Amino acid sequence: MLYYLYKILTDKKKHILRAVKRMTGTAFILAHDVGTTGNKTCLYRVGERIELVDSFLVEYPIYTTEDGGVEQKAEEWWSALCGATRMIMGRAGIVPSQISAMTFCAQMQGSVMVDEAGRALRNPMNYMDGRATAQIARYLYRGLIRIEKWNALTTLRSLYITGGLAATAKDPLWKYHWVKENEPEIFKRVYKWLDVKDYLILRCTGRYGMTRDSANCTFLYDTRPGKLGWHRGLCRTFDVNMDHLPPVVDSTDIVGELNEGPASEMGLAPGIPVFAGGGDVTLTALGAGCVALHDTHVYVGTSGWVSCNVDRRMVDVGNFIASILGAIPGIYNYIGEQETSGACLQWVRDHLALDEIGMYLEAQHIVEKTKEYESLFDFMNSVIEKTPPGSGNVIFTPWLHGNRSPRENPHARGMFFNLSLDTGKRQMIRAVLEGMAYHKRWILEAMERKIPRRERLRFVGGGAKSRVGCQIMADITGRVIETLENSQNVGTIGATISCAVGLGVFPSFSEAKHCLPVHEVFEPRAQYAGIYDSGFEVFKNLYERNKALFQKLNA
Repeated sequence: MLYYLYKILTDKKKHILRAVKRMTGTAFILAHDVGTTGNKTCLYRVGERIELVDSFLVEYPIYTTEDGGVEQKAEEWWSALCGATRMIMGRAGIVPSQISAMTFCAQMQGSVMVDEAGRALRNPMNYMDGRATAQIARYLYRGLIRIEKWNALTTLRSLYITGGLAATAKDPLWKYHWVKENEPEIFKRVYKWLDVKDYLILRCTGRYGMTRDSANCTFLYDTRPGKLGWHRGLCRTFDVNMDHLPPVVDSTDIVGELNEGPASEMGLAPGIPVFAGGGDVTLTALGAGCVALHDTHVYVGTSGWVSCNVDRRMVDVGNFIASILGAIPGIYNYIGEQETSGACLQWVRDHLALDEIGMYLEAQHIVEKTKEYESLFDFMNSVIEKTPPGSGNVIFTPWLHGNRSPRENPHARGMFFNLSLDTGKRQMIRAVLEGMAYHKRWILEAMERKIPRRERLRFVGGGAKSRVGCQIMADITGRVIETLENSQNVGTIGATISCAVGLGVFPSFSEAKHCLPVHEVFEPRAQYAGIYDSGFEVFKNLYERNKALFQKLNA
């Protein structure tokens, strides 16, 4: 019976792929970037090149609780998704029947619990939600023998099977237990436990599927070569009901077809194949053109990270760096994550420079969010370029919501260090960009104990829109920085590449690299190396010397 079901589904997928290949050679793909603060829907024309036809951003809020919770509303995700898609379809000049496929790139490590009808039972818990401190303590912080603060036996077993460990209260495993212990009536009704994009794909198709990167991040999934699958023993160890776990799929798989109701809400035609896509970290690597071994990229969005392609599982417990399954089969992404990166620029906009930037935007009559961000970076370029490197020896620490790598600490916070009577606002704004780059250098320093040093880095995300930010990244890291034309859309570009491989438009992932030429190159300037080397050492010491004070104030 299972064989015949598999054959029916396989034949259906082949039929869809043949239909696409009969087209003119051009595929129109809708890719949704479901981020922390908004959904950006992008429409791409894929042929010899990956061409952005149009994009539109719809924002939504996050909701915090006094006990460390960070939540979002599933209906606000869905409304943003539908609204952005309708806007694109209304102004792109193509008819719904021309859309070849739909796919997703989304924030990871969320926790969406749904009932048997696929309805979200409570507000989804965001990746920043850190309230499950009692739950992680009960499972990991007990035992006579420990590695760091974690139970040695449990840690070693998890590392052996999954390649990592659910080592912070923000990991999805502990969110699962938080709901189980604090909201038992809701937990009784749980049918499946999903990540963000998996829930939205369910809304689109009525079908369940979780990509391997999200499954990996539950740390219940066996990532050993030849053994991929949910691990029954780990589920017993961590008291997780395996019936709550969805089927696991590849990023290139079709999960289902767009149903009539969702199609109507989006202004699309029903029957469009919906591909699994993936998480923002893994698909950003693809969209950055990092398809070969040891290709490395730096990302600055709301959060930030440094990621390198490796061909085996790797972990550095002391520096909080680990690998997860990548979108390319056989490739792992070795990642050091920064909790708040581009969010620091948002903080600058809202709390430090709102008067100047607000008046500028008002004068320019800018109302659309995408245009606002583009204009904001242009304005910051012109302002910060007038400020000498080193920001008058002012240093900013970008830990506005704690930190992950290379020092995991939910209590760390941001600070401006070494202010004087001569310090001006522009020096402080530049110091924020320099602090973000110092932190990426800190992660690179830790990562390169296990991987070869890379002299050229791809810099992507919204932060790469700032030319002065790119130059600061080159000067502080001492590397050649390469950017792409649509650096702020690399997640959806990666999702589109994965979708195009699934459709057969691209024969392989490596074939996609020629579609992503380097847009601009920034060389490190030797004359500023001394300033930034000195600042970097102070930056690292600021964490070490203040971690006890962070604990005292914020624990």
